[in-house]
Amino acid sequence: MSDFFNNVLRYPRFLISFSLGVVLTLLSPFTSIVKDRKSAVAVAALFISILVFVIFTLRGMLGLSTV
Repeated sequence: MSDFFNNVLRYPRFLISFSLGVVLTLLSPFTSIVKDRKSAVAVAALFISILVFVIFTLRGMLGLSTV
């Protein structure tokens, strides 16, 4: 029975390592872009604007806006 629990405890570790590997693989092309200061500012501004757009869209869809 202890082998069963050892196997069950391996799944969260696998999920974390798999997810981290996917994120690092997807972000690796952006490392050359971020090395340049102007490009890094542009990427940060793009990320912030996308985040703000999603927040406002969700607030509008869920009826959380005060306007």
